[in-house]
Amino acid sequence: MPPEQRGGRLRALGFLWLCALVEAKTRTYYLGIVEENWDYAPSGKNLITGQSLLEDNVYATRGANRIGRVYKKAIFRQFTDDTYSQEIPKAAWLGFLGPVLKAEEEDVFIIHLKNFASRPYSVHPHGVFYDKDSEGALYPDGTGGKSKEDDFVVPGGNYTYTWPVRKDYSPTLADSNCLTWIYHSHIDTPRDIASGLIGPLLVCKKEGTGAANAFALMFSIVDENFSWYLDENINTFCLEPDTVNKEDEGFQTSNRMHAINGYIYGNLPGLEMCADTSMSWHLFGMGAEIDIHAAYFYGHTFTSRDQRADVVGLFPATFITAEMTPGSPGRWLITCQVNEHLRGGMEALYDVQICQKNLTHPSPISHNRRYYIAAEEVLWNYGPDGYDKFTGQGLNATGSESATYFTQGTDRIGGQYWKVHYVGYTDATFSKKTWSEDMKHLGILGPVIKAEVGDTVLVTFANKARRSYSIMAHGVSFSKLSEGAPYLDGYLKPGAHVKPGETFTYKWRVPENGGPTESDPPCLTYLYYSATDAVKDTNSGLVGPLLVCRKNTLNHDGTQKGIDREFYLLFSIFDENDSWYLNKNIEAFTGDPTKVDENDADFMESNKMHAVNGYLYGNLPGLTMCKNDKVSWHLIGLGSHYDMHGVHFQGNTIDLRGTTRDGLALFPHLSGTALMQPDRVGMFKVVCRTFDHFVGGMKHLYEVSSCRSPSGAPQQRGAMRVYYIAAEEVEWDYASNKSSAPKTSGFRRGERHLYGHVFLGQAEDLIGSKYKKVVYREYTSGNFTQRKVRTEEEEHLEILGPLLHAEVGDSVLIVFKNKASRPYSVSAHGIEEVGCEEQPETPITLPGEINTYRWNVPERSGPGKTDPNCITWVYYSTANFVKDTYSGLIGPLVVCRKGILDERGLRKDIDREFTLLFMVFDENESWYLKENIETYLHKNPDDFNSTENFEDGNSKHAINGKIYNSLLGLTMNEGDRTNWYLIGMGNEVDIHTVHFHAQTFIFKVDKDHRGDVYDLFPGTFQTVELVAENPGTWLLHCHVADHIHAGMETTYTINKSGAVSETLGKFFGKTLSPGEASLILAAFFCIGLVLLSTALIFFCFVTHQGNRIHYTALDDKSALLADSL
Repeated sequence: MPPEQRGGRLRALGFLWLCALVEAKTRTYYLGIVEENWDYAPSGKNLITGQSLLEDNVYATRGANRIGRVYKKAIFRQFTDDTYSQEIPKAAWLGFLGPVLKAEEEDVFIIHLKNFASRPYSVHPHGVFYDKDSEGALYPDGTGGKSKEDDFVVPGGNYTYTWPVRKDYSPTLADSNCLTWIYHSHIDTPRDIASGLIGPLLVCKKEGTGAANAFALMFSIVDENFSWYLDENINTFCLEPDTVNKEDEGFQTSNRMHAINGYIYGNLPGLEMCADTSMSWHLFGMGAEIDIHAAYFYGHTFTSRDQRADVVGLFPATFITAEMTPGSPGRWLITCQVNEHLRGGMEALYDVQICQKNLTHPSPISHNRRYYIAAEEVLWNYGPDGYDKFTGQGLNATGSESATYFTQGTDRIGGQYWKVHYVGYTDATFSKKTWSEDMKHLGILGPVIKAEVGDTVLVTFANKARRSYSIMAHGVSFSKLSEGAPYLDGYLKPGAHVKPGETFTYKWRVPENGGPTESDPPCLTYLYYSATDAVKDTNSGLVGPLLVCRKNTLNHDGTQKGIDREFYLLFSIFDENDSWYLNKNIEAFTGDPTKVDENDADFMESNKMHAVNGYLYGNLPGLTMCKNDKVSWHLIGLGSHYDMHGVHFQGNTIDLRGTTRDGLALFPHLSGTALMQPDRVGMFKVVCRTFDHFVGGMKHLYEVSSCRSPSGAPQQRGAMRVYYIAAEEVEWDYASNKSSAPKTSGFRRGERHLYGHVFLGQAEDLIGSKYKKVVYREYTSGNFTQRKVRTEEEEHLEILGPLLHAEVGDSVLIVFKNKASRPYSVSAHGIEEVGCEEQPETPITLPGEINTYRWNVPERSGPGKTDPNCITWVYYSTANFVKDTYSGLIGPLVVCRKGILDERGLRKDIDREFTLLFMVFDENESWYLKENIETYLHKNPDDFNSTENFEDGNSKHAINGKIYNSLLGLTMNEGDRTNWYLIGMGNEVDIHTVHFHAQTFIFKVDKDHRGDVYDLFPGTFQTVELVAENPGTWLLHCHVADHIHAGMETTYTINKSGAVSETLGKFFGKTLSPGEASLILAAFFCIGLVLLSTALIFFCFVTHQGNRIHYTALDDKSALLADSL
């Protein structure tokens, strides 16, 4: 080997050896915040339909008192270095999002931020580690000095943030290669983000940088009314700015831009990809209560958290990585399928291109499944039995809950409507309908379409109605010729608008990579619907269920193997105001059609039918099964942003991918498969727990019969756990820590925003923070004389009743005394209520009485095979479920595996447990409203005139009944293993995205997944596992914009440990004491110093030797040259 090569190789070896000791990379980004004008639709057109946006568009048309489609915004831009003189261009598809920040496990983000804007901003990350001086969030956390410098960067200023990507913040084994997170300004988070300051952040596994082609998409109704630049935009873009009323509802609506990455109506550019090439979508939502998004990728499916789907639910601060291998070339739609958002322009196009010449797909032998379906008009009755199955009252009985929807009169339609629905036939003659007793429960739904992986589905559609309709299918693959949705994609699609009297045959495929994953149930639930006008067609009735199953899952007759009963339930508020048949229904059923005001709020409400399969108030027939049957429930959502459904099965639990639940959340165009094996005979409720939906009639009954030889119920051989609980009335203060309420959100005069005043202040029409309520409280014995004092660990429960624990096999005995002034009860989710077999209602307890409730905890009430050791349930009063809960009666129940609880009934597998209820307590619906008016407003409640301000002030956006950082007791020590029991209850506003600053947690679907935000909805409960690793006081809040301003936030504290945690685990099989662990760590530290010193010495020696060899070689060459002369 020549001497020069030997020297070079030695130097290289030394350098590589040194690098091996320092593997982490520093990812340096120079971000500038700049202000610029942003055009939401630069083409001036709706690129989905081809129509111009220059006239008569609510969101894009500029006018005397309308801003139009261009707004001044603040945007993150990336630069090459700290001179900030040269910008790095970003991909066009990012829109106004900041650049993609990306790092791998054990890397370090270094973010240099310079503020070129006219007001202070910051940058705050999700999903990574940071110290207090790099959090980038302004809130009272007890810090000062250098630790506050990161909270905001003044105009012209700069700051450097450091975010290490530690292993315990990285993707789990079951997660995608790259987790989707975000970064955003966090001074006044809702206003900063509405102004434009947000971008995607990716954290990847080592050597797992994800697919070569990846896109990040934010689905958000960008509310320009919240922007810091609203006044400037009015003065710049409104033609007559002096005529603008910022409180006008029409003006505010025009400023809510239904955008994907800041573009509306298909104007998002650059979403191009190759067919048959893996790629990733990094998806997130942001915004307010109305930001419930169902992101639908037409023509393709994807996997997310090892689940197959073609729609994913996105909510404010929901982060999803979806992995797709697009197979069907063409231009395809991406939409939010929530009705209002679809109409508002939340649409984009992605282009799947053939990048390899002569790309062909093998044509495997497939099984053809044929269906014959017609669209037929029908006179539909939402309550065919004529009475409420829960109360026995007539559906039009005066004063009843159902009267709103079933009273027929001069200007009311009643409970019958002309609709259109899908009907199944046996063959192409469309003369004989397919029907069996098992289909009785389908109601308005079309026939069930089923297919296995590898199948081809041929659907012949006959339109027997009086206007054009179509069939558009979720979950299957098809060419453009068989697509049922019309939009500008360059194809003529006759199946997108089948005219009256015509037929069309759709051809769908289920490719090998399009079926259920290993973690999915055997059959995935989807839907099909008419998409000619997706909103009006579905409100008119055109929707049906579709199953995609693994191979060899279906019998010859189409039933599922191993399943005794199949049920299909559509939860949807059918808005008859938005039906094609509204005028016909007014003419047919109102007493005097000329007196109908279609825009009258009460008339419109009477036409919103809170239905399951088109039935209300227990009128859904056919939900019958036998005890121990294996039952599959196929659940579907559809509709508007109000269609947030917390489906609850009383009396039995369901299996969701190995986890135990008794319900699930549904949203428009999202669906789920749940497995149940009922173990009790009786009549039970299946309801939506969203309060308005429950009251509006979205509740029905299912019956379990003893069809076989009766078998004795398994004996409960565990402990009998006795709790003494009373309902008692108290004065409740929602904000005992009023000093934490926001005084101002700005930094300059004129920017004062007293967000807390309406919820905390007292005025002529504001009660303030104190209310009479009723709560569950625990006592030491059955004489109810001594209340059990809550420990320091229980302090955080606040309004919640006592935390009840049980193990599988136990029985729980609740000795309940009603110390309140009206009837109440105690009823729990998930368990078996003894004595309620004959009727589904829990017995009530009158004031002053004592009653005993017994709950058994069978195996199916405990954690599933992929659940954590303990799962979360709740208990509450069902005397009047809605008003009792709003009045304060709710508490947590935790069911654990055997052997988890100690002799005191507490968990021995973790260090701390916390329970958090996120709920907007609506005091307008409390039993004590009149008393509160009298006590705190000093007015006669019978003469009091309620105002919008009064009703808003009574909506308390609370965590455990506390607002604006008034919830105390969330304290733990560094290294503590903690479980958090998260509970969602409430109404349509109760979408809660629970965010922990500075920490990530593990939540289980079927495997472990990492998050720092968890989505909660009414009737949903989740246990998350968090190891307290980052000392400090940190923000914990709901990330929904309205809820942040309304005070749904608090802090939690991790105390810095003075010694190594006791929970260190094992070292080479040996359990270490704290002292031993300290010695081991010290030894490792010393060894590390020695190795680093050795590496440096070796590197210097190698360099020196290399130089000597180099110089020797030069001397040799010189000598040779001299000799030759």
